Amino acid sequence: MATPQNVPVCPSLKKQDWPLHKLECSAMCVFGQNWNPSETVRLTARILAKQKTHTGRTESEKLLSVKEFESHLDKLDNEKKELIQNDISALHHFYSKHIDYPDNAALVILFAQVNCNGFTIEDEELSHLGSAIFPDVALMNHSCCPNVIVTYKGTVAEVRAVQEIEPGDEIFTSYIDLLYPTEDRNDRLRDSYFFTCDCRECITKGKDKDKLEIRKLNEPPSAEAVRDMIKYARNVIEEFRRAKHYKYILCELLEICELSLDKMGSVFAESNVYMLHMMYQAMGVCLYMQDWEGALRYGQKIIKPYSKHYPSYSLNVASMWLKLGRLYMGLENRPSGVKALKKAIAIMEIAHGKDHPYVMEIKKELETH
Repeated sequence: MATPQNVPVCPSLKKQDWPLHKLECSAMCVFGQNWNPSETVRLTARILAKQKTHTGRTESEKLLSVKEFESHLDKLDNEKKELIQNDISALHHFYSKHIDYPDNAALVILFAQVNCNGFTIEDEELSHLGSAIFPDVALMNHSCCPNVIVTYKGTVAEVRAVQEIEPGDEIFTSYIDLLYPTEDRNDRLRDSYFFTCDCRECITKGKDKDKLEIRKLNEPPSAEAVRDMIKYARNVIEEFRRAKHYKYILCELLEICELSLDKMGSVFAESNVYMLHMMYQAMGVCLYMQDWEGALRYGQKIIKPYSKHYPSYSLNVASMWLKLGRLYMGLENRPSGVKALKKAIAIMEIAHGKDHPYVMEIKKELETH
């Protein structure tokens, strides 16, 4: 039930997906430029439509059906309940003539289930494509030391081992970005998935010191100054997220990044994850502005600490090597470009598989340059 955007689809898939495509196409024709339901609303509409045409289990529900998803309804705060009601209103608004709805209580449960069990579909550079649910894949529990990675090929989710797994071992994936220190990771897990992780990394906090590395100064900053800067970093990350949502002009977004990096740099080392977060955002803005040299400068600072902070075979590390490789190639630095692209391929062949279209595409890039 993936809803990737701007992805070419072969004619046989178009025919197979026509009932769901017709659902959106009809609504789009009615609303024209005012058609703007959220991805969650679109995905939920597709689930409702599919449940109507498939009374039994679908191919992706061999082990677990959507109706069996955990909703954590009893743990939702008032803000989350209000957001769900807004989604229900949008569902009625955009699809009222095209879908038969269950009652409001059932819709609340369904939206809560989708929010807890949805997957984000991304391309090889981790650019957002869409949202999906894969019920059987959703059975896997979370660990900050995952032994598998989930990747996507078209509308299919694929699960591959990235550690040795013995018979009887539990399969763990990661629900969140693993760059951040233990407290931040568990804040995110509690907010989105309503649990606290007790994996080895969360118990030992073994990487936290390196992730929160302090700048080497003649007079080290006080514990209070470090705490204040961490608080500032978390606030500026949220400020930047809101700024992107409200579509600030690009130079303003870049200024937020640069000013925050200057301030944090008085206390944090460049390998500190809060510095890396804002460098990554600045790199993204530079790429959007087609400032290739600026993007490359940020990427060069990011890649080494990324390789240290993330687990082996991380898609985040692979995507950074890929971006760097393409930037080097575009700036006519072929030796560095080849080296970076090969590092990306080495990770992606494990995470995506050697026959994945993304891997084949990057190999083709190497051959044609």
